[in-house]
Amino acid sequence: MKAIPTELDGVFVIETEVFRDERGYLIVAYAADQWRALGLGDCFVQDNVSHSARGTVRGMHYQIEPHGMGKLVWPLHGAIFDVAVDIRRGSATFGNWIGRTLEADAGKAMWLPEGFAHGFMALEPETIVYYKCTAPYTPHAERVFAYNDPEVAVHWPAAPEHVSERDAAAPPLAKAETNFVYKDKQQP
Repeated sequence: MKAIPTELDGVFVIETEVFRDERGYLIVAYAADQWRALGLGDCFVQDNVSHSARGTVRGMHYQIEPHGMGKLVWPLHGAIFDVAVDIRRGSATFGNWIGRTLEADAGKAMWLPEGFAHGFMALEPETIVYYKCTAPYTPHAERVFAYNDPEVAVHWPAAPEHVSERDAAAPPLAKAETNFVYKDKQQP
């Protein structure tokens, strides 16, 4: 397992070996000892799975402190364009985003620690995404800002076809409640 740094301090693409043979493939999506060896050290307490039609955009979601949630995001079936946005006040990259295409059989995931909003677009029919989370879902702490905020300007790979009412009505980042403060480097 390898943690590949991205342009956003603390966000990593996680690469793991894909074992292939005539039956298909096997990927070790998470191993606690390897995770700790990477220096990422967060404890996962909840696993979530979402199912999305092609063209679905989910995001930009996060939970405010003290319920901040880190996420390890893996596509189990299909492919996604996965997006992280820095929402840590005081960070040199506040409001900046990164996006990566993640495919179910490629052995790649994205790690987003607390202080980052998350969203994705399903690129294939019947896309299934698995999230390991460092905090439980806490409805009163959940927040969302607009996936199409022109100030953040995420370049989605296609026009969104399906967006929830809540996500479509979300405010821009500048008007969304955030309470994360940039502390220091989060590199392993």
